[in-house]
Amino acid sequence: MNDDHSYRLGLSDLLDQDLSSYEYYHSLSKEMQKQIADKDISSLEEMQEYVAHLRSRNTHF
Repeated sequence: MNDDHSYRLGLSDLLDQDLSSYEYYHSLSKEMQKQIADKDISSLEEMQEYVAHLRSRNTHF
């Protein structure tokens, strides 16, 4: 069984259950956190990729 697709955590669950994700999320600006909260982010890797994408588009992050 592939656990990666059997259940996807939402951002709230991810932050509650994964310390690395929690620390990474809270190291970001409030504006960046809001951008992430508006997306369906469910893994640390996905969050990091989205932040990299935002930073490549916006120089004020």
